[in-house]
Amino acid sequence: SLADDSDPGRGVCGWILVITSVLFTVLTFPISIWMCIKIIKEYERAIIFRLGRIVKGGAKGPGLFFVLPCTDSFVKVDMRTISFDIPPQEILTKDSVTVNVDGVVYYRVQNATLAVANITNADSATRLLAQTTLRNVLGTKNLSQILSDREEIAHSMQVTLDEATDDWGIKVERVEIKDVKLPVQLQRAMAAEAEAAREARAKVIAAEGEMNASRALKEASMVITESPAALQLRYLQTLTTIAAEKNSTIVFPLPIDMLQGILGANR
Repeated sequence: SLADDSDPGRGVCGWILVITSVLFTVLTFPISIWMCIKIIKEYERAIIFRLGRIVKGGAKGPGLFFVLPCTDSFVKVDMRTISFDIPPQEILTKDSVTVNVDGVVYYRVQNATLAVANITNADSATRLLAQTTLRNVLGTKNLSQILSDREEIAHSMQVTLDEATDDWGIKVERVEIKDVKLPVQLQRAMAAEAEAAREARAKVIAAEGEMNASRALKEASMVITESPAALQLRYLQTLTTIAAEKNSTIVFPLPIDMLQGILGANR
C-alpha cells in the first residue's frame, strides 16, 4: 500500500510511475482488481518489490494482499521446515584416519525478507555450508570421538550452521549424523581387535572358573582328610547316581571283597 511506501530515495520519476499505476487501477476498476489482489497460503509469505525496492512493512500474508500493476512484483517464500541429506564426505580425522560421513539437516526460513534480500539461493547456500561445516567439525575429532559422540557433534554442527545462516533469515533446527563408513582394512583390524578382546575375556573367565573349582576341591580334600568316612559316603553317593541312570553294567573301581571289608570294619 502507499501508506507503507514512504521511501525518499525513489525520486520524482518513481513517484510519477507509482501514481500512474494507482490511477490506472482506479480507472480500470473492477477489472484491475484481478491483477491487484493476490493470495498466498498459510505456510507462505510474500515479499513485495515496488520499482525494485522492498516495500516497507515486511513480508505479507498469509491470505490476501494488494499489489500495484506494472510497478510491483513479489516473491513467495515457503516457511515450512525443509530437510536435505548431506552427501557422504571423505574426512581425515585428527588421528589421520579417512572416513566417509553423511548426515541430514532440518531448517526453515525464519525471516522471509532476509532470505530474499541477502542471499541469492538460501537453500543451495545452506546445503553447501552444511557440507563444509561437517568436514570442519569432524576434522577436529578422533575416530573414537566420531563413533561415540555423534549427538555432541551433531549439536555442534547445528549451532555453527545456525549462527552462519542467521543473516540469511534461516533457522537450522536440527542436524543428525546418519552413517560413518570406515575403510575395509580398518574394519577388519577393528573386528580382529574385538575378537581378540572377546577371547581374552573368555580366557579370564575360564581361569577364574578353574581357580574357583580348585579352591572347592581343596576344601573338599581337607574335609575328606579330616574324616575318612566322608570318602566312603561320597563313594556310595557316586554308585547311587550311576545306578539311577539305568546302566546295565556297573564297574567298581575297587575289588568288591575289599569294599566289603571296608564296610564291615566300619560296622
